[in-house]
Amino acid sequence: MTFPDMMSAVYLTGHGGPETLEFRGDVPVPKPAADEVLIRVGAAGINNTDVNTRIGWYSKAVEGDTEAAADNLAADAEDASWTGRPLVFPRIQGADACGEIVAVGADVDPARIGERVLVASLQPAADAADEWDFITWGSECDGGFAQFATARSVHAHRVQSTLTDVELASFPCAYSTAENLISRANCKAGDIVLITGASGGVGSAAVQLCKRRGATVIAMASASKHEQMQALGADRLLDRNEDPVAVLGEQSVTLVVDLVAGDGFPGLIACLKRGGRYATSGAIGGPLVSLDVRDLYLKDLTFVGGTAQAAETMPNLIRYIEAGEIKPLVAQTFPLSEIRKAQDVFLQKTFVGKLVLLP
Repeated sequence: MTFPDMMSAVYLTGHGGPETLEFRGDVPVPKPAADEVLIRVGAAGINNTDVNTRIGWYSKAVEGDTEAAADNLAADAEDASWTGRPLVFPRIQGADACGEIVAVGADVDPARIGERVLVASLQPAADAADEWDFITWGSECDGGFAQFATARSVHAHRVQSTLTDVELASFPCAYSTAENLISRANCKAGDIVLITGASGGVGSAAVQLCKRRGATVIAMASASKHEQMQALGADRLLDRNEDPVAVLGEQSVTLVVDLVAGDGFPGLIACLKRGGRYATSGAIGGPLVSLDVRDLYLKDLTFVGGTAQAAETMPNLIRYIEAGEIKPLVAQTFPLSEIRKAQDVFLQKTFVGKLVLLP
């Protein structure tokens, strides 16, 4: 199989505004290391982590929500990546990708050439010190915002599906994040789950994955998105601006999957029954919240954060996809060259599901 020496890709040149995203047509096609594969990228999804990394939202100097941070950059480059360590520039971002293996490293079976794959977004570091030592594909190494990308063979998962590359590219980051989070929070049949930010990538994935486990799902999203939330399986719908305590009552749910945080946090805790669980993997409404610690211990609550992923998370996700148990939700596609426009649309949050780039 032949491929060019040069490719189109997007370089992130530093932390900042859209001007830090540089579309180039003269980027060398990467060569796979001994344990890696080279993938021709068919499609690449956009995620919060891409924008958060670009604007430096992970820095402790940033206290506001993602949208406010994007307009008023106040990041410290020394801790502006999700790991808290400085990022190396230029970097090709993109934690989501579907594509075809076109070449392999010396230690990889050549029979893998031609496989259609999804790349795991969260990966144990090659020299991991412990089970929590992870990297993000497209953050600590180059990712999918390019025509070609390399990944360690073990993290390039074969997928057999009639879904398009665009549809498949909407799965890895959002759905693995949601699956890992609800697994860690022990979501099960009989649970009453309140999901905030339910119309986003992780939120819409969580709606489907909680329903798959037999839970009753209450989805919080803008009223204009309720019809789509219902189509995904939500049993009850709340407007994003409603007070869940006023609508549902105190001690009304067993699990909160919160992707928003911000000012609404105390109400979510009030809604939890005794012995309930609060799980989060995002804070688009603002990372700083007010907690009455008495609620935490007097109600015997469990708080769960989700980033590092269990080894079975991605294989389970592939199994769900191949069995047709979850469905993609793609709002819009853009050429890779229009990544700045795509991220602007992403920040407006007027869509349901995922935005996907075509290299």
